[in-house]
Order: sequence, then structure tokens, then C-alpha cells
Amino acid sequence: MKILNLYAGLGGNRKLWKNVDVTAIENNDKIAEQYKKFYPNDDVIVDDAHSYLINNYEQYDFIWSSPPCQSHSRMVKATRHKVRKYPDLKLYEEIIFLQNFCKSYWIVENVVPYYEPLIKPGHKIGRHLFWSNFKFKADEVKSPHNFIKLSNKEQLQNLKDWLGIQYDKNIYYENNHDPAQVLRNCVHPIVGKQILDCVINYKYNKEDK
Repeated sequence: MKILNLYAGLGGNRKLWKNVDVTAIENNDKIAEQYKKFYPNDDVIVDDAHSYLINNYEQYDFIWSSPPCQSHSRMVKATRHKVRKYPDLKLYEEIIFLQNFCKSYWIVENVVPYYEPLIKPGHKIGRHLFWSNFKFKADEVKSPHNFIKLSNKEQLQNLKDWLGIQYDKNIYYENNHDPAQVLRNCVHPIVGKQILDCVINYKYNKEDK
């Protein structure tokens, strides 16, 4: 199965996938470098995932997209800092595009936003919303206590242990100075595996008919 993993990050969603051909798109050099260490057999491309999707979507059996969540997160309104920014509507551009043009299996993931979603999601698992062209069942993996505030060394290690993702040097997401942000961006590996298992069942049951 050929899979396109967009906005791949550290590959939390991908960690438990087996016997698949994965192309991972990540625009941050250092994050992409660490992803490649975790998954040396994946084709890791440092590029803009949004552009890559529209130019290459027909080449894959399954597409997973996790666009940046920071402009949608409820933290936008919760923060004491008066930083205001527009929500990044590329999230909905991708959903609409995939709904209308993609014939393979696809899923788009993001956080529960501070506003009513512009397109109703098909699934909610913990703090994550999912839009897809297939139904699936996946269980929530309860996050550590004070998930959003995990930033000191001990708490950071707890988050790594929870995800089963270990590395030495801190990695920072864009201009964020919190070393835990790149970990919080991850979908838990168990959820990622449960979703892929559903796709595999759909694909091979369809082919057997």
C-alpha cells in the first residue's frame, strides 16, 4: 500500500504502521531529519505539503494529512497574550479538494477548534477531529496530566514515553520555543494504527469482491 503522510512531523501516526510504502512530506528540516532516523525506509521529502498534495494525490492508495493546528486551537483564545491571527483555511481547502477529487482513501486530522468547524467532521477522538471518506473506529489514548503544559525536562520525557518516541536533542516547531510542541502535534501511534487497519480492511475486502 502506497501512503502519503502529509505534515509528517515526528511521525507519531506512522509509528506502528507495518509493510507499507510511505512518502512523508515535512517542511521543517530538523523535524524531517529526525523522522528519517525513525523511519529510514520512508521516502522523506522536505517540501510544502499543501502544494505536494494537489500535485501528487493520484499516486497513493491512502492519504493522511495533519495540517498545522496552531491557528485553530482553543489556545488561540485561551492565551493571555493578545496575539490575533486568522485561522489557516488551508485545512478546509484540503478537505474540500479531497472530497471532490480524490478517489483513494484519505483522512484529514486537526484539533478541536475554538470555533464551530466550517465542515462537520466525521469523527472526534479526544482533542482530535477527523474528516475522511471512510468510516472507522479508533479508541482514545488518554493523554498525560497537564498535556498542554508539559515543557520541563521530566514532563517532556513523560510525553515522549507516552508516544513511544525517543530522541536526545530538543526539536522546535517553527518559531515556538516550547520543545514539547512537536510532540503535542503527534497523533498517538495506537490511533494511527487503528485507522490504517480500517483502511487496509476496506481496501482488501473491496479487492476480493
